[in-house]
Amino acid sequence: MNSEKMAEAIGRHLFSEEGMHVYAVLDGASIKNLRPKLYNLRPEHVCLYRGRLEPDMAEVAPYLVRLEQGSAFAQWVLGDGWGKHWGIFAVTRAELNPLRTHFRRFLMVHDSDGKPLYFRYYDPRVLRVYLPTCTSQELKTVFGPVESFLVEDEDKRTAVRFRKAVDTLYQETMHV
Repeated sequence: MNSEKMAEAIGRHLFSEEGMHVYAVLDGASIKNLRPKLYNLRPEHVCLYRGRLEPDMAEVAPYLVRLEQGSAFAQWVLGDGWGKHWGIFAVTRAELNPLRTHFRRFLMVHDSDGKPLYFRYYDPRVLRVYLPTCTSQELKTVFGPVESFLVEDEDKRTAVRFRKAVDTLYQETMHV
């Protein structure tokens, strides 16, 4: 499937809920030239790391980006990045800055010895394995204002949507 058709197919799943915003949490370490694309195409975005970053850290940082249906940036991410574990997608009513605050909470975790570690939850290979292991309280925390997450599956022709309802995680597999 060419990138234009891929973007259209995934976009049908992402932009199907009226009144919702669609965001991508994109991994700068996995996407060559992400920052120039953000600069040139100008989607609403913010780095999840706080403060002024050294250039090499800014290149590999995660970015929260609001996707607008049909925009050049959304077409690029969905068409060229799907299947390459560039990031995850969140559907929500929340605006950019409150969502940034929410997602920043998960950047660092601690191992059993209390050592801080980066948690790369924005890698779809991580999120799709992690979410099914969560307790109901953890799901409540991870989802926060997010209605659903959409991630690529191992087979790039498949998407997985995760929703939380009360204390249960619902997982739906969709063909793209």
